[in-house]
Amino acid sequence: MNSIIDKTEAYVKATLRDAEGGHDWWHIHRVRNIALRIAKEESADLFIIELGALLHDIADAKFHGGNEEIGPQKARQFLKSIEVPEETVEHIDGIIRNISFKNSFDETSFSSLELSILQDADRLDAIGAIGIARAFSYGGLKGRAFYDPDIPPLSSQTKDQYKSNQAPTINHFYEKLLRLKDMMHTQTAKNLAEERHQYMEHYLEQFYSEWAGDK
Repeated sequence: MNSIIDKTEAYVKATLRDAEGGHDWWHIHRVRNIALRIAKEESADLFIIELGALLHDIADAKFHGGNEEIGPQKARQFLKSIEVPEETVEHIDGIIRNISFKNSFDETSFSSLELSILQDADRLDAIGAIGIARAFSYGGLKGRAFYDPDIPPLSSQTKDQYKSNQAPTINHFYEKLLRLKDMMHTQTAKNLAEERHQYMEHYLEQFYSEWAGDK
């Protein structure tokens, strides 16, 4: 199994070598570390956790024209090339197809403890200080304003609206990031999310004070 993990890590590092800073190898590295921490407390399958963490963003749809099939296909092809058992391939495929926040808009028949843990880890990396940095990194890549008081955040949206949203980055806090705390599955993730959530709230207070010239 160590050989499979080592080969997968090398593959992911090479594939994401030039990726955007919020979705690069270091994002994978952080998600793997958090997921393994949670998994040990939840008695989950550490092999599935590590393999799923490594491959969960191997081809993020938003960097591939919105195509949600590329990630699962690339992962499946790679895993088969190193002779990973089909049962494991299917589990990883299900994780990749369902881990993302955008997939929370869909109904799914797939579930597993490992998916829940990896969702928690991926969402934790989207909030707090790292989450703020990632949000502005992606917004800058897409040429979005970081704030426009004349464009209010959406109170609700469909999956298509979420995927096509071009609003300022600050709106993303209200449309996604501040909602993630209440979407955690495990107690460990809930505990970690609380502090990160508060950090974002304090950041927004400071942001608006500076915007208004009060500080």
